[in-house]
Amino acid sequence: MSTTQISGKLAISLWELTYRIDMDLFLQFWGGAFYLLNKILFSLAERKKKREQRQFRIAGWIVYLLGVPAWVIILILKNNWIAASIEAGAIPSMFFGLYNVITNSRKPNRLFDRITSFFTYFFILLGTGYSIHEYGGITTFSQYLEIGTMIGFLMGSYLLAKNRIAGWPFFMLMNASMGTLMLIQAKPILAVQQGISLCFVVYGFISAKTGNLHLKGENHG
Repeated sequence: MSTTQISGKLAISLWELTYRIDMDLFLQFWGGAFYLLNKILFSLAERKKKREQRQFRIAGWIVYLLGVPAWVIILILKNNWIAASIEAGAIPSMFFGLYNVITNSRKPNRLFDRITSFFTYFFILLGTGYSIHEYGGITTFSQYLEIGTMIGFLMGSYLLAKNRIAGWPFFMLMNASMGTLMLIQAKPILAVQQGISLCFVVYGFISAKTGNLHLKGENHG
């Protein structure tokens, strides 16, 4: 093999490596930025008046949906099949949440609610079942993190789509689990993003709880 051929192969290998690194960073910034923006908008919405709250929530659900493709690609490339499936499985909940905010309905559409519930529980069972089949049980730490992410993400998205305050603690579970998973899989940007998101989720939960107590006090008075 000539020196020219060796140099050519090295150049191609370096280009492929650079492309993979650039694409990996691009996906991390894409998925991380949109998911972080979603948590910021959701948490800030809890402190806004009704009209502004609606606008913040609409924007929050839209950016949430826009961040899904990046996360699915990242998780598939790392063979995190459970987490990848739940990211896709939560899409109906996201559309459900967006629909509820846009229509400004107090009672969620019953048919849409049932469809969303079906997909939520179906993907929880599918993800867990596939993981057990693939690894011969729950045998790795990353599996526990994926299951925590799965339950937190699907239940959190579903409950918040119905404007239920119980969705916030599930998001805390999701951020803590996914942040740890990204950290051990050498995705520092996403690990930091999950940590920052967790702070906004805690803020959103406290704001929502305070708002509910204040509303109950006014009704009681």
